[in-house]
Amino acid sequence: MKIGIIGSGHIGGTLTRRLRDLGHDVTVANSRGPASLTELAQETGATAGTVEQAVDHADLVVIAIPLLAVPALPAELFEGKVVVDADNYYSQRDGDIAELLDRSLSSSRWTAEHLKGARVVKAFNNIQAQHLLENAHPAGAADRIALPVAGDDAEAKRIVMELVDALGFDPVDAGTLDESWRQQPDTPVYGTDLDAAGVRQGLAAARP
Repeated sequence: MKIGIIGSGHIGGTLTRRLRDLGHDVTVANSRGPASLTELAQETGATAGTVEQAVDHADLVVIAIPLLAVPALPAELFEGKVVVDADNYYSQRDGDIAELLDRSLSSSRWTAEHLKGARVVKAFNNIQAQHLLENAHPAGAADRIALPVAGDDAEAKRIVMELVDALGFDPVDAGTLDESWRQQPDTPVYGTDLDAAGVRQGLAAARP
């Protein structure tokens, strides 16, 4: 696939590496501009680009940036795109967002409201970048980590779940975007490297 990655930090950089290893055509962008991505591009064979270049013609776009930066994204670019939301809300970094502080709204629903028309799927937000880089295992392996995947668009969710599997993790259907709070920080599945059964149990045990 042609994949755009917005953000070159821990998760964005790791996904750039892993997805290039799988042979995908990756364009990566960040807030500092393509020149700041030269080293990552040379290491991985990815293309360093602007946000517009990363999103244009992409089959799938990953957003891995501080949540506070989401409203500044040019929403019209994402119309109709499968968008993987790998972000988390941290109030100490992102400031007080009332509906996220009291969890009356999931952070992915908040993101989807800013990117109206995008087919938003929540994934890759609950795993440490180092584990995403190093702890992949083939399907059927006893120690394979499972990752929750939440979204409203069934086809978009299927695409992302297949990508999770190809990356070496068991995808678990975590429901809708409104239910994706169950995989946010301070829940049983956040940062815990559970297997598929454990992720299902953790999602069910989560409390607002």
